[in-house]
Amino acid sequence: MKPEADQILMFSAIKLASEYAPQIPTQYGQGMAQVVAALMFMSAQEYDRAADIRASENADMRALFKLLAPQIADAGLRRDLETAASAREESLRVSALNASNEHLRKILIRLHAHLDETGADTRPVWDVLKAMAARRTLTLPG
Repeated sequence: MKPEADQILMFSAIKLASEYAPQIPTQYGQGMAQVVAALMFMSAQEYDRAADIRASENADMRALFKLLAPQIADAGLRRDLETAASAREESLRVSALNASNEHLRKILIRLHAHLDETGADTRPVWDVLKAMAARRTLTLPG
């Protein structure tokens, strides 16, 4: 599609914020138009990087699971870590990546709780979480 969705969203956000919002007679209406423009701006950023972020997060979690699975005494958790570590994405659609991401995050939470309860080093989990947060950082307009 030309132009791409992110370009359409960005153009629309700029138009809404700079040309149309100031013409709205009420402060509330102007404020709401600015909020919608900011959401459109952030959606434009997310469009281009959405699949990459999710695929990278999923790969990071799977690598962590592969690394730590041999150290986990809990047989059920170890099996879930091994299964998740060996799985691959079925699709690069954002909805499919989101479903995988949600499943992997639940396992990550279980792993983190297990490591914390047993007094093991939780830094590798925190490293993955920090990388995930950094990837999802949005730049606000203005």
